[in-house]
Amino acid sequence: MLTFIPAKRRSVGCAGRLFVSVVAGALLFMAPALPAAAQDAAQAASAQAVELPAISVTVPPPSRPTNQGASNSVVVSPSTLPTPTDQSASSVTVITAADINNQQYRTVPDVLSAVPGLNVVQAGGPGSQTSVFIRGTNANHVKVLIDGIDVSDPSNPNQSYDFGQLLTGDIARIEVLRGPQSGLYGSDAIGGVISITTKQGTGPLKMTLTGDGGSFGTFNQKLAVGGSQGNFNYVFNVQHFSSIATPVTPTSELAPFEARNNDTYNNWTYSTKLGYNVTDDFAVHFVGRYTDSRLGYTGEDYLNFFPPAPEPLQSTQVDHQFYGRGEAVWSLFGGRFKNFFGVNYANAWSWNSDPNPDSFTAPPPVSPDTFNLGQRTQVDWRGEANVLPGQTLVFGLEDKVETLSTNSTGAFNASGTYVPTTTNARTGDKAAWIELQSAFTDRFFLVSNLRYDDNDSFGGHTTWRVAPVFIVPWTETKLKATYGTGFKAPTLTELYVSNPSFLLVGNPNLLPETSTGYDAGFEQPLLNDRLRVGGTYYHNDITNLIQGTTDPTTFVTTYVNVGQATTQGAEAFAALAWNKWVTLRADYTYTEARDDVTGAELLRRPQNKASFTAFWTPMDRLTVTGQIVYVGPWLDYNRSGTAQLMAPGYTLVNLAANYAVTDRVTVFGRINNMLNQQYQDPLGFMRPGFGIFGGLTVQVGGVPSSLTAGLEAQPAAPPGSAPASRGGPL
Repeated sequence: MLTFIPAKRRSVGCAGRLFVSVVAGALLFMAPALPAAAQDAAQAASAQAVELPAISVTVPPPSRPTNQGASNSVVVSPSTLPTPTDQSASSVTVITAADINNQQYRTVPDVLSAVPGLNVVQAGGPGSQTSVFIRGTNANHVKVLIDGIDVSDPSNPNQSYDFGQLLTGDIARIEVLRGPQSGLYGSDAIGGVISITTKQGTGPLKMTLTGDGGSFGTFNQKLAVGGSQGNFNYVFNVQHFSSIATPVTPTSELAPFEARNNDTYNNWTYSTKLGYNVTDDFAVHFVGRYTDSRLGYTGEDYLNFFPPAPEPLQSTQVDHQFYGRGEAVWSLFGGRFKNFFGVNYANAWSWNSDPNPDSFTAPPPVSPDTFNLGQRTQVDWRGEANVLPGQTLVFGLEDKVETLSTNSTGAFNASGTYVPTTTNARTGDKAAWIELQSAFTDRFFLVSNLRYDDNDSFGGHTTWRVAPVFIVPWTETKLKATYGTGFKAPTLTELYVSNPSFLLVGNPNLLPETSTGYDAGFEQPLLNDRLRVGGTYYHNDITNLIQGTTDPTTFVTTYVNVGQATTQGAEAFAALAWNKWVTLRADYTYTEARDDVTGAELLRRPQNKASFTAFWTPMDRLTVTGQIVYVGPWLDYNRSGTAQLMAPGYTLVNLAANYAVTDRVTVFGRINNMLNQQYQDPLGFMRPGFGIFGGLTVQVGGVPSSLTAGLEAQPAAPPGSAPASRGGPL
């Protein structure tokens, strides 16, 4: 059940380069129009955003700060339909663009660090391999979607998503949905789903530029150009994140007289979202995202030292990732029957170079560079039909193909030199699902779904889920529960990648990992819903876990379905709107995760986690956010993987402030890890200490922020009403 954090990354080919060229050309084309747009912004202030059906299952309300306890919030990921939180039984944390801006998060791992039920493990500073564990399940038991695109990497041995490469500058909304969700989302959704939606252009042409810098040689820039004209909306984003001096390797891990190499990281991310209303009933959309990143890191020397020690020369990992989706939306019968037709494409290519001498003593004296290429193509259709008052039927079909190509396999030739060979693998999956969202009264709601997957590798598999909610009269107590099943398909590496030179053989007869999970809880509004408290108990039984096993006679290692695990625990929260200037939020999570075969505690699952967030607006132009995150001790491996140790817990204190100098100029600053907590998570990898950062945001064109602030502060729209921007404002 332990998820290792390997030192490897990913990249893309011609598709990504073509996408960069298109975005760059569009930005150059738009630039001459910006001064004129700024001049005309005042008269265009009343222009309305073009309302288009959204790409993907996520249809978020306008971006605004949340304390995640308010009853007027809306969630989408539990059912694909915008649903008030009072009517949803699911445990969902919502993070909006306003939350991200207020706390000045620059990477998604930082955003997720305080979310209840999650443990974020990042092997170093920005860009380092990052895994997310939900409710004690494995890191590859999390379904990750960006604008409806599955972004997990088919070439990753466990097919988990590396959050380390994901920047926040174009994100409108993140929904973290906890509990088994395979009845709707298929493979991977044993622990939950993280659904990310990017921003959509609205209103007059606007350009936003942001720059900041600070500790660890950090220097970041962001450019966003977008708006809407008639039936067309558009946005183009360029983000750059750079850090050149992040200490990661503890000095206690270094060999005698060895100097530490600080990590370096450079990330360029380009993204766009385009939409066009062809008629009142038919619209088309496109989203694209390309990331080019490079990480300098320190690997392990297993040859010259025992126990192994960090290598003296810095290794390099390169990721190029491209994700794209095209979608057509067709509404029939006055909008009572909506059809979403989509095509997704994901391409993740990685390259890893280690300059240190190793056991390959014949020329060359260092191991060859390695690459991994994972691709996924998916065609899907989703329909939404209002069949009866209070009864909405949602159904869908999917057909996807995943491929892998890697040169991480090879053989030794006659002279003793290791020669890489390329291994290719492929699998496919067809699925159909149906869901009924019911409102029987204004106090009883139910969501139920059923899904069938037909996989090329292991055959058919059925999953389902039910989620009732009841609002108690007089007290308005919300009682909620969910019960469902999940599964995780074997990865292409586990099925088909063999490396006999290192006695490793794939197993094409593997079955999927499976789970059954439930939760039950309550939420209680108090003080006219200015205060809301709640708690949830959860339990997951996971079987058929895929683990590596070694034959004691032949010493050959292969994968088999032998593991079993149980995870259970509780989540509790209290959210208070103290007054119009101050909101407070506290969360606590208890997690117990054990291997049912050995009885041992699962690694990297801390039992206790707590967070406290305060949002203060002392004046109209100034916002201040403070956050405390506590993570308790957990069982872990040491850096070299040779021993298990108990890692000490840690407490982080962060502070951020934003001040609007004018309607178009904002200055900001933040302090991360204010108490300079020295900690390692995972063990052997230092996390950044005290850091101070500051910067500036300038807007050209568009509507002044003072004219849009009121809109973003409004409660989220209920189902059936049109939010101001389904993708979130630029």
